[in-house]
Amino acid sequence: MAPPVHITFLGGLGEIGRNCAVLELEESLLLIDCGLMFPDTDMLGVDLVLPDFTFLTERADDIVGCVLTHGHEDHIGGLSYLLREASFPLFGSDLTLGLARGRIEEAGLLGRTEMNVVADGETWEIGPFEVEFIPATHSVPQGMATAFHTPQGTIVHTGDFKIDLTPVDGRLTNLSRIGALADGDGIRVLLADSTNADQPGHSRSETSVGKVLYNLMHEQEGRRVITACFASHIHRIQQLADAAISFDRKIAPLGRSMKRNITMAREMGLLTIPDSALIDIEQVDRFQPGQVLVLCTGSQGEPMSALTLLSANENRWLKVTPDDTVIFSSHPIPGNEHAVTKVIDNLFRLGAEVIHSGLSDVHATGHAKSEELKLYQSIAKPEWFVPVHGEYHHLVAHSRLATLMGTPAENVILAEDGDRLVLDDKGLRPVGRVPSEYIYVHGTVGDIGHGVLRDRRILADDGVVAAIVCVDRKKRQLVSGPEIVSRGWIYEPEAGDLLSQLADRVRNSVDKALADGADVSGIERAVRRASGGFVSDKTRRRPMIVPVVLEA
Repeated sequence: MAPPVHITFLGGLGEIGRNCAVLELEESLLLIDCGLMFPDTDMLGVDLVLPDFTFLTERADDIVGCVLTHGHEDHIGGLSYLLREASFPLFGSDLTLGLARGRIEEAGLLGRTEMNVVADGETWEIGPFEVEFIPATHSVPQGMATAFHTPQGTIVHTGDFKIDLTPVDGRLTNLSRIGALADGDGIRVLLADSTNADQPGHSRSETSVGKVLYNLMHEQEGRRVITACFASHIHRIQQLADAAISFDRKIAPLGRSMKRNITMAREMGLLTIPDSALIDIEQVDRFQPGQVLVLCTGSQGEPMSALTLLSANENRWLKVTPDDTVIFSSHPIPGNEHAVTKVIDNLFRLGAEVIHSGLSDVHATGHAKSEELKLYQSIAKPEWFVPVHGEYHHLVAHSRLATLMGTPAENVILAEDGDRLVLDDKGLRPVGRVPSEYIYVHGTVGDIGHGVLRDRRILADDGVVAAIVCVDRKKRQLVSGPEIVSRGWIYEPEAGDLLSQLADRVRNSVDKALADGADVSGIERAVRRASGGFVSDKTRRRPMIVPVVLEA
């Protein structure tokens, strides 16, 4: 009997982001990605959301490595946090590791890891795992699918991918290798990207965007062009640069990650921009508007990004004018729509023209749509299928595509974050759960917890009411107060009667508590009950109640 393989999902199944899965064989753990998620609008004050690493930190000595499928933050952004608790090597393409290195180095954790560059088609021995790296086309270069050859058969993880027959760099998703695996010993389990599973048809080729950008650059003759896109989208940057150079425009990178990634990609030979075409952002004013293209970060409306600062007229080197055209060469990530719309509105207020994906075909997705996913299924012919990377409705849509293409419904498993599966001689089945809560990061502070977020929502929605009293418990007397202070609950100058009634209610509750011989905590509870009940009855709101009991 061959040893079983466990598959544990720590993130990415039920949301866009936090992608992290763990394979376990003979007590060795191998990670597939380690990403983060950007917060939803109701996660007040939260900067980042991480997977719950409890399962990994409790077994830190068992981690033999982390395989990185590609260099997007939702796949590599969690490494600088996990490496604080565990030390393990990384395996990925040259660019992927280069993108990961930046955050890890900023955190001072390079000494906690070893970076192993893998090439297309290579097979590596990582602990007890035999891992094959297979090219996959995505919106960042050098994406990989991974085939894990185990005693229980081959497990394939697609990574993020699309089937683009004319990619900018000519590097295709290697369907022939997937077919060879299927026609050989077979693919026991397929884990596949579900992001666009509910989108009909085929994704557009990235090269089609280049033609649109060229035409737009031609149409903007005499105007300065500012283009926002992901700093990791090297192919998009290449096409923007090609279009700019065709019309004798200088290229000025704006934003730390944009400058860093352009430099790194040029050094790796992944980006071709001559030195003569590049200028510093400080030099932009030396040129006429029609002679400049600004490559800018902030396509998702991130609060401190270069484009957001530009839209607020707060960039020290560049001011948006009516001579500017801003192109959003991206599509808002779900949850970012409001932030992006706000930036667009502010740019219009400054007089700029704005072009986005709702007006022109300036973006192409990096994820396969339904017809591409069906093709992949027909080639892979997996015995078992688990949809990954997507919100729950994406996973459901992908599971239906799999059954449509011949995978028996009983062999399709809809897993969620925290689910733990086992692959053995009997097949694939759930065997329990591990911690999978959201871990919130606020500034340099680690998990701020659900309780803190709950309090922030209450404060944002209903405000706070503080009731302050001073008591002499020995004499069982109220010495002073109550003083009622509120913020965000009611407009105090117009609520004198209401505040007086609340003070009377609190005074009565304190007198009763003192007469009963209550201690300080008992008096606080009495104040909280009296205040909360009164406020709810009179205003139908539930602000945070803060009782303050002082002793004379």
